[in-house]
Amino acid sequence: MMRNRLRFYAGKMAFYLLLCLMALVTLLPFLWMLSSSFKGSEAIRTIPIRWIPEHPTLEGYQRVFHMQGFSFAQASFNSLFLAVMCTAVQVLSAAMAAFVFTKMPFKGSGKLFSLYLATMMIPGTVTMVPNYIILRVLGLLDTYTGLILPSLANAFGVFLMRQSMMTLSDSYLESALLDGASLYRVFFTIVLPMVAPTLATMILLAFMGSWNSYLWPLIVLTSTEKQTLQVVLGNMNGMYKNNEHVLMAGAVLTILPVLVVYLLSQRKVDAGIALGGLK
Repeated sequence: MMRNRLRFYAGKMAFYLLLCLMALVTLLPFLWMLSSSFKGSEAIRTIPIRWIPEHPTLEGYQRVFHMQGFSFAQASFNSLFLAVMCTAVQVLSAAMAAFVFTKMPFKGSGKLFSLYLATMMIPGTVTMVPNYIILRVLGLLDTYTGLILPSLANAFGVFLMRQSMMTLSDSYLESALLDGASLYRVFFTIVLPMVAPTLATMILLAFMGSWNSYLWPLIVLTSTEKQTLQVVLGNMNGMYKNNEHVLMAGAVLTILPVLVVYLLSQRKVDAGIALGGLK
């Protein structure tokens, strides 16, 4: 009995040690990035490595906001605007489609949903060329509309919202319709609040995906004043290739908004993924 208990605690301790090691390996690049952003260009190349800067400086952050040819503040605003708009379009369209597939079935809806779900197997890079041609024909290149329109189709979002809405009882909807509520009111005031954890998860995933998007904005946008933060950060690699502290400062500023949003909504995200049927 005692031997089994010792094995149990030893296995548990080894498991937690492995998790701590994995967390440390994951966090090391971020800690190095944060430390390097407060160093000078010479201090980064110092051997042995110094994790805590001896003479912290904000030079890297100052140079980020005073780049020639690019405006970091304007690029941040562009990314925030596009992330909010793409998130709104993506979440609303996915929730409405999931509501139809779940609570308003029609002939062939199951096959249509399966076909729509099968598009998840198509890599996004494959559809970039057709989407680019469509935007060129419509005259939407170098516009924010061209970036936002592809967000209307999101098979994963429809699947996630559908899994959550399937747990809702139809009696809530029937009671509201009998009381004279419109279908739009049922959707916005009854269905969406009841799937709030999954909705929060969808919002966060959509926001992160849009905020971190690099290739599609690089293809669609050509005007300097319209470029997003990720594209500007990529251009900084050529401008400051010998000034790593400036690149690290730009990277810290880029990931900070997403990190803050995730930390604030972590509990709802975990609950939403569990309700969505994903483990």
